Amino acid sequence: MSRASRHPVATVLGTAATGVLLWSTLVERRLFTIRRHSLPLLETGAAPIRVLQLSDLHLAPWQSNKINWVRSLAQLRPDLVVLTGDLMGHLQARGSLLEALRPLARTGAPVVFVHGSNDYYGPILKNPLRYLAEPSRKSTRQQDIDNAALTRGLEELGCINLNNSATRLEIRGTRVELLGLNDPHIRYDDASAMRTELAALTAEDGEDGPETAPLRIGVVHAPYQEALGELLDDGAGLILAGHTHGGQVRMPGVGALTSNCDLPTAQARGLSVWYDAHRAAYLNVSAGLGNSIYAPVRFACRPEASLITLEAAR
Repeated sequence: MSRASRHPVATVLGTAATGVLLWSTLVERRLFTIRRHSLPLLETGAAPIRVLQLSDLHLAPWQSNKINWVRSLAQLRPDLVVLTGDLMGHLQARGSLLEALRPLARTGAPVVFVHGSNDYYGPILKNPLRYLAEPSRKSTRQQDIDNAALTRGLEELGCINLNNSATRLEIRGTRVELLGLNDPHIRYDDASAMRTELAALTAEDGEDGPETAPLRIGVVHAPYQEALGELLDDGAGLILAGHTHGGQVRMPGVGALTSNCDLPTAQARGLSVWYDAHRAAYLNVSAGLGNSIYAPVRFACRPEASLITLEAAR
């Protein structure tokens, strides 16, 4: 092939690469969307329950379009709101985050939350190739986000803290128990503490117990296999997680290149089933609404919230 014939090819490839770069950095990461699912998890005759899951906002104070979009989600009138961590994306984002979540808290629907690593540690510049290789699960720097103030702010909005804890709610006539783990990505998860809280709920029922078993929902930020197994062991019928960003950059025909944990990449976004030899649960991994301010890119992976309708089996 002559130099003359190679030149147009190089031009086309260069133009395509530039287009992909501009799309993924300037356009797609602002195209917020709602991913919807329906799951047959309720007893016959039970009223449907609409669960809104928000994850990985990585919010920075200047991201007004994201703040306004999150505020608009109150119009969906969910029955339960679940926040699966990494809400903070900047050291000064706490006030903006609480302002974004306030309309959802005012709907009257219960709001529960667990933390992710970025709710303890602010973003720093990292080599993206290390992200593709193997995720680090150790922190070598001092915590720089005031997590106690973040937790207090969420609780003052009426949100329920599920970090290594459990709670019981009645939602549209259905008893729901939510089991939560703090972030396994930085080894803050404590299944024993969660089970202590769960045992306290069970003790309240007395010897006879409820007529029907409650629906159990597991909540965790990073879907590491060990953490998923712990929630499965405690009877979760649905597990909600985030962390992966859906891969953040997905290749057409291939999907996610990484899950940033030991979850198979095929399950890095959306609804699937997690199971062992004895039991199974639906697993929804949200691709989340944000990204690190040092990695402002999304390709074939729009930022999302999940709206999951739980209904009776047909």
